[in-house]
Amino acid sequence: MLDRFLRAWLGSWPSPGGLLVVGSPLREKPRWDGGEQRALGVTDAGGNGVLSVPPSRRDAVAALVAATAPRDLEAALGEHLPALVGRPEQHCFTGVFRWSEAPVAMEPAGEWEPSDGPGIPDWLRPFPGQVLIAREAGTGEYLAGVGLKPHDPTGVEISVGTEERARGRGLARRLVTRAARRIVDAGAVPIYLHDPANTASAHVADASGFPDPGWRIHALAEAASRAA
Repeated sequence: MLDRFLRAWLGSWPSPGGLLVVGSPLREKPRWDGGEQRALGVTDAGGNGVLSVPPSRRDAVAALVAATAPRDLEAALGEHLPALVGRPEQHCFTGVFRWSEAPVAMEPAGEWEPSDGPGIPDWLRPFPGQVLIAREAGTGEYLAGVGLKPHDPTGVEISVGTEERARGRGLARRLVTRAARRIVDAGAVPIYLHDPANTASAHVADASGFPDPGWRIHALAEAASRAA
């Protein structure tokens, strides 16, 4: 299932070895939220993977990758990739790429609510359809939530956030496992991405059945953002 999702998301998978640069029309089409993603890649623990860019930019990016030693590749992409795909104002970052084949069984939390419903925080409103919300018993005050990024019918990314006052209750992991189970039941693979420095997010992923096999996500975003 993961291989099928990566082929659909990147335009090619797997790599015959090293970082394979492919030109894909997908990088010229809107992503799930209507925004753009001019460069997107996934690599395994050995540095093998696929970097997808617009077809017209493929040769320039492939030349950069071919001329760079593997140990220097992340830095080279960070310095040169935005300009090479025509977005010099954007930021190239590398995050942790996780997926789950068996979400942990735990007590579920939250209820599915329309993302445009009352009392939904602004960060969850762009997610299509329903979001998973945990509220304070009795008051209905928002505590934590999950939104789903439908990158492709075969793969859906989970985004989770918890209000500071509600942390330490285990809400995030319970929400993530409930959302992951919905994705698996729909026949797709649940994806979880986070910044390598975000230890809290890493702990949630570990506890929810999303191990870190050393895979990485490489993508562009606005300079102030770190989200794929």
